Amino acid sequence: MSLNNFIPTIWSARLLVNLYNDHVYGQAGVVNRDYEGEIQNLGDTVKIQAIGPVTISDYTKNTNLQDPQALDDSSMILTIEKSKSFNFAIDDVDKAQGNVNVMDGAMREAAYALGEVSDQYLAGMYTQVSANNTIGSDNSPVVPTANTAGSSAYEYLVDLGTLLTQSNVPKQGRWCIVPPWFHGLLQKDDRFVKQVTPVGTDVLLNGQVGRAAGFNILESNNVPNTNGAKYKIMAGHPMAISFAEQINKVEAYRPEKRFADAMKGLHLFGGKVVRPQGFAVLTASKS
Repeated sequence: MSLNNFIPTIWSARLLVNLYNDHVYGQAGVVNRDYEGEIQNLGDTVKIQAIGPVTISDYTKNTNLQDPQALDDSSMILTIEKSKSFNFAIDDVDKAQGNVNVMDGAMREAAYALGEVSDQYLAGMYTQVSANNTIGSDNSPVVPTANTAGSSAYEYLVDLGTLLTQSNVPKQGRWCIVPPWFHGLLQKDDRFVKQVTPVGTDVLLNGQVGRAAGFNILESNNVPNTNGAKYKIMAGHPMAISFAEQINKVEAYRPEKRFADAMKGLHLFGGKVVRPQGFAVLTASKS
């Protein structure tokens, strides 16, 4: 092909990047990666062992102790059940027309897209919440307001916190992930505005927009909802969900039938609700 046939387009030195959601659900501080281990293939499993509670008995001087308690030994399996891939090519003609590093930009897009899929996967685990840790339902969702007594968005956060405390969930490190409209209601409530953490004073979680009612408040467009309503707002502690992931392969290659550079990659991941009582769910619709 002659150089005269090149498309006469001057490429900008800046790529126009896509509009991104914050990756919220899969980050440390929301989930834990305690059992990640070595992941090699789809279907790999991680065995999570648990020990039941220890019984405390009275002790009487000069009296034999009771026979030793046989501890309950239960285990759970975290399965690497999801495999996602990307595969794209950049034509040599395109590369020849400018100094834009298209491959770097495409890799950033691929990394973002993989994170978006795993974020939505973890958000869907709301279905495994303990039955006692729910407020509202699909049949009767709550409708939060900005500051109406008894039904304000802030007061529903307090109620979620109460459920977690009743389930003996630690208060340190609690989080709540809300959709933008719910955050908007909080911003109209002085109780939230006065607790917003100034930028630079703390290390904020990705998507964090402040603190309220004992929670790190995070905002996400990946909060599950049904037909734009019945949003499943999760609040909890990193102890509740374990997550394991691995970029299993990234390979550069030249497609046989193209003059192009190509890149393909494989992302493996899986999650497990290890403590269903470690989070709570508010089912809410917009006012």
